[in-house]
Amino acid sequence: MAITLVNPTGLVEIDAYRQVSVASGSKLVFIAGQVAWDADGVTVGEGDLAAQVEQCYLNIGTALSAVGATFDDVAKLNVHVVDWTPDKMPLLMEGITRAAAKLGGAPVPPATLLGVAALDVPEHLVEIEATAVLD
Repeated sequence: MAITLVNPTGLVEIDAYRQVSVASGSKLVFIAGQVAWDADGVTVGEGDLAAQVEQCYLNIGTALSAVGATFDDVAKLNVHVVDWTPDKMPLLMEGITRAAAKLGGAPVPPATLLGVAALDVPEHLVEIEATAVLD
């Protein structure tokens, strides 16, 4: 495995992700921001942040699988949520938990959460991009 996840002493420990990832592999994989589209381009979970987060993670899982990778190879996630407020955190975590149950484990690489005004189409509430490293 090309990624080692670390929570260094002196930084707050956050359950949802690790603060640092160390990549020792040689092949970088950049996954475009994934939204809550299914394979046919239909929005999943319109108006439901948790359902859309789940679909984003499942889409990332599909993209990773296509290049021989898993979430264990992800070095960094960027999460963009429309009109973010801290009270949306339980819905975000619910979506991650549901996706983890289907993916066989919780993805916990370092992550950045950004509130945005809008995404590509009004129905999309979240977009998640990933960077992975392979040996």
